[in-house]
Amino acid sequence: MPASSYESASLAMPSSMAASARPSRVEQEVMGLFEEFRGPLLRYSLSLGLSIHDAEEVIQEVFLALFRHLHLDRSRRNLRGWLFRVTHNLALKQRLANQISIQRTAEDASVAEKHADPAPGPEEQASAAQRRGHLLAVVEALPEIDQLCLGLRAEGLRYREIATVLGMSLGSVSISLTRSLSRLARADGR
Repeated sequence: MPASSYESASLAMPSSMAASARPSRVEQEVMGLFEEFRGPLLRYSLSLGLSIHDAEEVIQEVFLALFRHLHLDRSRRNLRGWLFRVTHNLALKQRLANQISIQRTAEDASVAEKHADPAPGPEEQASAAQRRGHLLAVVEALPEIDQLCLGLRAEGLRYREIATVLGMSLGSVSISLTRSLSRLARADGR
């Protein structure tokens, strides 16, 4: 807006609005200090271990604090030192907050891992069902006597008990079970 129209616009506005349209002395001072110290303060924040994003946020907080400090007519003595001290404190505070956040995230992951559902997932369930089906087909393909021996052994009977139940010799039971288990192991890929 040209100077003459700015002046005529400010004449039409109440004095309080005209004053707010122009930067105040404090705002101008803060903007000047921002231009002068933003880079060095940002580098200092980064040197304290902050990410660029966190360092930028710290710098914004520093200049907001500076604006409040100057707006309340507090000391203007050694503003450079004041800026670096406030940057230092806020950067350390942010770094600590980041460390706590990382620690909590790790703890949450650990808790989640401890409380994870131990049940197999859908892929594992499908794979197990496929394996059971394959092994069941192998068992059903065994001769009937081998199926009977295997079934009784699965029920916990000893070889001698199986021989008695089926009216077989102990050696025949042993051969039958060895043959059956060998076929199951081959079918299972072991």
